[in-house]
Amino acid sequence: MPVATRTTDTRRIILDTAQRIMARKGYSAVGINEVLAEAGVPKGSFYHYFASKDAFGEAILRSYFADYLMDMDRVLARADRSAAERLMAYWQQWRQTQSLEECQGKCLAVKLGAEVADLSETMRMALKEGTSAVVDRIERTITDGLEDGSLSVDGEARDVAEVLYDMWLGASVMAKIHRSLAPLDTVTEATRRLLHL
Repeated sequence: MPVATRTTDTRRIILDTAQRIMARKGYSAVGINEVLAEAGVPKGSFYHYFASKDAFGEAILRSYFADYLMDMDRVLARADRSAAERLMAYWQQWRQTQSLEECQGKCLAVKLGAEVADLSETMRMALKEGTSAVVDRIERTITDGLEDGSLSVDGEARDVAEVLYDMWLGASVMAKIHRSLAPLDTVTEATRRLLHL
């Protein structure tokens, strides 16, 4: 295997491992040594892949959003469904993967959002860019729904997309606090009302 491929694979293993651990424990509670031990990577090689823990945190978030957006695109691209059906399928997937304590690294924006926004400007920007890209996709799907007649909204598509994302993010935090899916069920119904479904 070429050196570049091994480097890329090892870096990816470290990032994937960190996402899983940080989804459970948060950013500040996780040490680099814990991630490297879990990933099976020698301790001394961390700085070969990342310049600092801050750069590591940014890389984790960028990797997380790249994967998240690719999966989101897959759900929202289903040509056999109306825009409203695609959007509700996305929220259903959110409910299944973003809730409670066992999200296997799929709820990193929910888990780390408030924590790292105050710790690191580069991590805050990675979160901002990632969440903006999510809202962009929601907005495009709402616009598609307005065109295909499968949904309607009061106001601008962008404003509704931002409100929906904010609601779902907040409901995910409340689901974790209460250890209950009830907040996600409530926001599902609110989403239906906002989209007039």
